[in-house]
Amino acid sequence: MSSKILIVGATGLIGGLLTRNLVEHGADQKLHLLLRRPYREDVGKAKIHVQLQENWPTTIAKIKPDIVISCLGSTMKKAGSKEEFAAVDRDLVGAVAAAAKAAGAKQFIAISSTMANSSASSFYLKTKGEAEDLMRAQAFDRLDIIRPGLLRGQRNNDNRLGEGLAIAASPIMDLLLHGKLRRYRSILASDVADAIMVLMNETAPGEFVHENDAIWEMV
Repeated sequence: MSSKILIVGATGLIGGLLTRNLVEHGADQKLHLLLRRPYREDVGKAKIHVQLQENWPTTIAKIKPDIVISCLGSTMKKAGSKEEFAAVDRDLVGAVAAAAKAAGAKQFIAISSTMANSSASSFYLKTKGEAEDLMRAQAFDRLDIIRPGLLRGQRNNDNRLGEGLAIAASPIMDLLLHGKLRRYRSILASDVADAIMVLMNETAPGEFVHENDAIWEMV
C-alpha cells in the first residue's frame, strides 16, 4: 500500500485490531498513530505521535496523510458527563476531520454507530450524528462511515458491564433480528477492522455508509 495512513484511536478495540492487521500485512512503513497516551503494542515500523488533543491539528498537518481513520469513541460512564462525551465523540472527531482535510487527506474513514442521527432524541445517537455531519462538511473525495451493531471483542482495561451483558445475550437476540433489524445484530470487532482494510483500497469517490450487512460482505 503506497498511501500514507493515519489512525486516531489506535488504543481502542477496533483501532488496535486494525493496527495489528496493517503491521502483519507489511503496511506499517507509511503508518502513523496519533494518540493521547503511550501505545505499548508492537507497531513495527509505524510512527507513533503522542500529543495533547489541542496539538493534534498541527501534528496532522505535519504528517500530511492520504487516508485518515478515526476509531475514536468513548462511553458516557468513561467520559463522566455528557459534555466530556461530546468533547471526544463529536468535537475531537470533527477537529480531526477538519485537520485531515486541511492537510490534503483524500479519504476519511470513521467508526460511528447504528442509528446515528443529528436529529435523534437520544443524546448518544444525536452526538454521533453530529459528528457525522462534521465529517460530511469537509467534502472529502471519499468518506466512509461505518455503523456497526453491538461490537464483540476483547477490550483491555475497559470494563463495560452493560455492554458485557448485552454481548452475553447476543447469540439469542441476533436470531430475532431479521430484515432491516439485522443492523442491530452483534458483530465481531475483527470483522469491522477487516472491512476497513478493504475500504482503504477503494477509490470510487463519494460518501458511503456501511452497516452490518455491508461489513459482512467485505470480509
